[in-house]
Amino acid sequence: MDKNYSNLFTVDGPVSLKQSLPLAFEHLIAMIAGCIAPTLIFAGAAGLDYANSVLLVQMSLIGSALTTLLIILAPVRLIGNKLPMIYGVSFSYVPTMIALANQLESLGSKNIVAIVLGAQLIAAIVSFVFGFALKYVLPYFPPLVAGTVVLSIGLSLYPVALNYMGGGGDVSMAGWGSWEYWFIAAVTLVANIIFTHFGKGMVSLASVLLSMIVGYILAFFMGYVDLSPVAESGWFSFVSPMYFGIKFEPSAIAAFIIIFIVTCIEGIGDMNSTTIGGMNRPATSDELRGGIMGFSVANILGAFIGTLPTSTFSQNAGIVSINKVINKKVFITSSIMILIAGLVPKFSSLLLTIPYPVIGGATISVFAAITMNGIRMITTQPLSMRNTYIVGVSVAIGFGFTQVVTAAHNAGVTFMPESLEVAIGSSPVVLTTLFAFIMNIVIPEKEEDKA
Repeated sequence: MDKNYSNLFTVDGPVSLKQSLPLAFEHLIAMIAGCIAPTLIFAGAAGLDYANSVLLVQMSLIGSALTTLLIILAPVRLIGNKLPMIYGVSFSYVPTMIALANQLESLGSKNIVAIVLGAQLIAAIVSFVFGFALKYVLPYFPPLVAGTVVLSIGLSLYPVALNYMGGGGDVSMAGWGSWEYWFIAAVTLVANIIFTHFGKGMVSLASVLLSMIVGYILAFFMGYVDLSPVAESGWFSFVSPMYFGIKFEPSAIAAFIIIFIVTCIEGIGDMNSTTIGGMNRPATSDELRGGIMGFSVANILGAFIGTLPTSTFSQNAGIVSINKVINKKVFITSSIMILIAGLVPKFSSLLLTIPYPVIGGATISVFAAITMNGIRMITTQPLSMRNTYIVGVSVAIGFGFTQVVTAAHNAGVTFMPESLEVAIGSSPVVLTTLFAFIMNIVIPEKEEDKA
């Protein structure tokens, strides 16, 4: 390697903007689709109007940038870890947020966002405590439990992708299921497969974004893209903190606490992936603790400024494992670029013109990757009778009970308090997590069950 570029492979070495900019843009390209897609899906589920959806997308980008900068630059010892990582709005929360939007539809779209932000605030405080006491609580979340939860998150997102491929989040929408929508979605999916498996380097890493571009161009020429709102949007704006407000709903808080703890476990995996791939060592306990506590502080602040829950981004950890570039200036530069994008309403408005079938066709591979990550985590422990029982029963109860609750709700049948229905019956992830956690403690572990 040219000695002029050797500092890119150190954390604090001096590098020029010329050296850092293309690498920073690589991280921006890799994270942008994964960051905005959860926001677009939730904005649609909550029924936000166009202007408020633009604001939510802006805050997704701004909050993601600020989270990354906080964790890289935080001067406080317990907050942050200076690891070369990118943070963004996470898909892990999407199933629960959609379920809350459906359950609380009568409260209005802005109130739904406020309830999500309130649940995020309390859950982030709990995850901060989780990070502080990490060495004591981590043994209760082995890969078997964490993997089961990640698996359930991926599986629960499949209907979201398929509904979007058909034309929108609600099958009752006018025109849902038309061949034009399925055609656009299919072309987007095929493009994603080609870019992922036949592309090299950045083409493969940015396959989700590139497939969205292909689908978007096709949808534009088929007349499914309206650019008039982009022309009416401004070039620069600050978003007012507390615009959506914060409301507290106990059932939503309970659900979010569980997802936040699971996201912390996923974050530990991403932090280790980054240090092992880029630094040839596992992450230290201080780095793990600082990452979780920093991510928690960022989500506390994000609740006030209107950013949906953020977490580590595995795709960016993957880039580090491939190119070994760990210089913090690259990640600071990328964060500043993400921040600038969030401050430009015209850019956020353009993102909102992406048709539903394009989002569905591009993100189904992301949901599949989440599912397979869960399976990989599970299989790090032996598939013994005890372990397979825990995984199988937890997933069966989580998904089975949710389907029963949904069917009863649609039929107007009430068999449990509404608050309990929202807490444990709205998303399969919650009950799956609870049962996996409890059974892992209660069912004795033998030598044959251990990794």
